[in-house]
Amino acid sequence: MTAQPLIPPFTRRSAVQKVRRAEDAWNTRDPEKVALAYTPDSRWRNRAEWVTGGKEIVAFLTRKWARELDYRLVKELWAHDGDRIAVRFAYEWHDGSGQWFRSYGNENWEFDGGGLMRARHASINDLPITESDRRFRWPLGRRPDDHPGLTDLGL
Repeated sequence: MTAQPLIPPFTRRSAVQKVRRAEDAWNTRDPEKVALAYTPDSRWRNRAEWVTGGKEIVAFLTRKWARELDYRLVKELWAHDGDRIAVRFAYEWHDGSGQWFRSYGNENWEFDGGGLMRARHASINDLPITESDRRFRWPLGRRPDDHPGLTDLGL
């Protein structure tokens, strides 16, 4: 059974659901699956890189998750209006040398009438952390429903 599409205009409830679905998809670390949530001509700004369309999204995410190992993400709704959602997020990962990071950021999303994301603007900062400072320790994959969100963690 597939979930009903969440389409604009968003209510608080549907915006929260949209954010959680995005988080769940990204936590699969499956570029092909994640790319399905975007329009064929979707435009991203991720840090200083511009990505356009499904093939570039898949390539970008493939590179990302080859470098950002054991990636675990938490997203939280910040605001919504009509066909736009603003999100804050944090994710933890380590590089090939074993150095852990917590990456903090904000995203601005814009959707088409069918609920696919047509624009994504992400600003992200990386903070080196020790392994003992990690807060996202669930098994790889979807964040458990009872795991605290960003606000509850003080992030």
